[in-house]
This record gives sequence, C-alpha cells and structure tokens, in this order.
Amino acid sequence: MESRRITVLSAGLGVPSSSRLLADQLAASAEQQLAAAGYAVSVETVELRDIAVEIANNFVTGYAPPRLAEVIAAVEASDGIIAVSPVFSASYSGLFKSFIDVLDPKSLDGKAVLLGATGGTDRHQMVLDYAMRPLFNYLRTRNAATGVFAGPQDWGTAGAGGAALSARIERAAGEFSSLLKGSQPRQQPAPLESLPFEELLAGITGRN
Repeated sequence: MESRRITVLSAGLGVPSSSRLLADQLAASAEQQLAAAGYAVSVETVELRDIAVEIANNFVTGYAPPRLAEVIAAVEASDGIIAVSPVFSASYSGLFKSFIDVLDPKSLDGKAVLLGATGGTDRHQMVLDYAMRPLFNYLRTRNAATGVFAGPQDWGTAGAGGAALSARIERAAGEFSSLLKGSQPRQQPAPLESLPFEELLAGITGRN
C-alpha cells in the first residue's frame, strides 16, 4: 500500500481558532478520500502560534531551535501541505509569512498544496487568489485549483452556509487528493552537513 504524508499548517492565533477548525476539516476530507483510493495517510498538524518565538529567533540568530527544526523537516518530508491562515489587512498573517520565509524555498518545489483562509467578512475571500496563491506559485508548488475561504456565516451547524462550506471543502480536498495520487515529484535531497573545521582537518590527516 502506498503512503502519503500530509503536513497541516494552521496560522490561527486564538484558542479555539477558526483557521484550525477549517484546517482540520480539510485534512479530514483529504485523508478520507485518499484512504478510499487505497493510500495509507499520515497527517501532522502544526499550530504556528506554538512556535512563534522560535520563528522570530530564527530571523535574529539564523539558527532553528529543535522544535522549529522538527517542523521544517516535517514540511520538507511531506508529500502535501494544507496551509490555512487568518486574514489580516487583506493578506495572510505575518506569522504565516514568517514561517514560510524560514523554509528553504527549493524545499517546496513540486509539493501538492491546498490553501485555506478565514476572515470576519466575505470581502476577504480574494486573499486566496491575490496573496496566498501567488506566494505558493513563486515557490513552485502544485496548488489545488479550489481554495477554501470560511467566514462567520459558514460555521453554523445547519443551513445554507454550513452546507456550502462542506461542499467547498469536499471539492478542494478532492482536487488536493488527486494531486497526491500516482507518481510524485522527487523529494529534494538532504542538504550537505557542515562540519566544524576541526573535524574536517581530522578527517584529512587521518587519511594521510
């Protein structure tokens, strides 16, 4: 049985978070559809707010602390990424962009991506096409054609809003799942390890 690894990135700041709620629903639908197609699916969800300090420190020191390094490694090793951000000032959040900036841009090349966003009004839904999609296009990812925006009216337990959101989630997750089926682009090779000068010197003298 082939396996697929999905990393879910939620940039919500609240607890509970509507961004996390949307991310969970997208992941559940994608996992269900891939499982129905015969794939073993593993899903890891990352709340970016939990590593916000580590992300900021990485910009200052140029060093990724262990927890941040683990998340970066998980993203780079995944077959697909579900990325959901709240909308601030008509764009993705600063926390979301900061995490993307600490990644090696080449590490996302060819990965399947499903985009989602949440906001307080439907006027923000174009953030998917005018902010998030261009960002991931620049990173050369394979993006699902449908992105999902969820506003306050979508979270009702019944009615047209909830039904419409469920339909969008199922469609977008289906497109994302299709990107993950069949042969996948080759993963980027692991970066070369930089050894201290003393170890390099010892290795050279040991061969003489």
